[in-house]
Amino acid sequence: MKKIGVLFGQENTFPGALVERINAMEVDGVRAEFVQVGGVEMAKPCPYAVIVDRISHDVPFYRSYLKNAAMTGTAVINNPFWWSADDKFFNYALAEKLGVAVPKTVLIPSKQFPPMTTAQSFRNLEFPLKWDEIFAYVGFDAFLKPHDGGGWRDVYHVHNPEEFFAAYDQTRDLVMTLQAAVKFKEYFRCYVVGQEEVKIMAYDPRRPHEHRYVLEPQTYPAGLLERVERDALTLCRALGYDLNTVEFAVEDGVPYAIDFMNPAPDADRHSVGEENFKWIVDRVAKLAVKKAATAGIPMQGLRWSGFLSGEPMKTEAKKAEAKKVEAKAHTGAEMKNEERNETGKVKAHEEDLRSQNVKAARAAVMRAELPPRKR
Repeated sequence: MKKIGVLFGQENTFPGALVERINAMEVDGVRAEFVQVGGVEMAKPCPYAVIVDRISHDVPFYRSYLKNAAMTGTAVINNPFWWSADDKFFNYALAEKLGVAVPKTVLIPSKQFPPMTTAQSFRNLEFPLKWDEIFAYVGFDAFLKPHDGGGWRDVYHVHNPEEFFAAYDQTRDLVMTLQAAVKFKEYFRCYVVGQEEVKIMAYDPRRPHEHRYVLEPQTYPAGLLERVERDALTLCRALGYDLNTVEFAVEDGVPYAIDFMNPAPDADRHSVGEENFKWIVDRVAKLAVKKAATAGIPMQGLRWSGFLSGEPMKTEAKKAEAKKVEAKAHTGAEMKNEERNETGKVKAHEEDLRSQNVKAARAAVMRAELPPRKR
């Protein structure tokens, strides 16, 4: 029997509905339940073929447990290694590289020193920051928000430098981002499941939390929803998330990706609405069952996948391959030595001179551009 476990915290409607939906599918040899875990022995296989993680971002013990489970062959939704490494500022930079529209964003150091640090810990940090340049780049109005947060916690809408500094003073030791505000007409939150299926939901972040999902029918410009779906898939495939929400604010017909690091997205029946709730429960159930079919295969596509598989390094094979490469390189060097003549030496000497001239020119330019040192 392959077990699918749901790991969760304070949420009430989604975990139970997911377990019920999986079991109602009556897939032979598959059963779902809530995860039960105590002390975790290192490298010991986990009893679950699949775990749907809804809470490890808040409970470090669970995150470490899930990494151990992934190492021993459990399929974890979402990848606990990447989730640990990811942050929202990196997300914005990645989106820019992928050609997905994002508002101008700047990373800002924490207002207060993090625990166990002093002023000496920040000797590499420019002080004071060039606030005028930052404000000129981002513009106002803007949003000040954590570089790695969620749930709209510690988010400030600021309209000028005075409001910015008043908000910044309240951010404690949180690393923040300042992001240009999008004057949106339409706003979407999209469920993305299995990097294949997208559910686009009208959303209004200006409303009270429990009323933000717009349930009334809406009409949109031609092509807008298609682009939103395409960009949502592009982001989730690049990030590798099997379950995520991607938020877009649309200004002048352009969907700007605002937030797309939500690997345990809101799925509460009372906030998302009945139709959206049924959709997400059904799709995650099918995804979990699909992953159960390949349980026991370590996570792929990671630089540390060799460690996850538990396979010993093939030292002898590596040595043999290294010897082949060395022998080939040695033979090639001998052939080059035989072919080298005086003409080749002259050309090499001329190339060295050109290289030195280029380096000297670059150094001169750098000296000219550097501001005079303050005394």
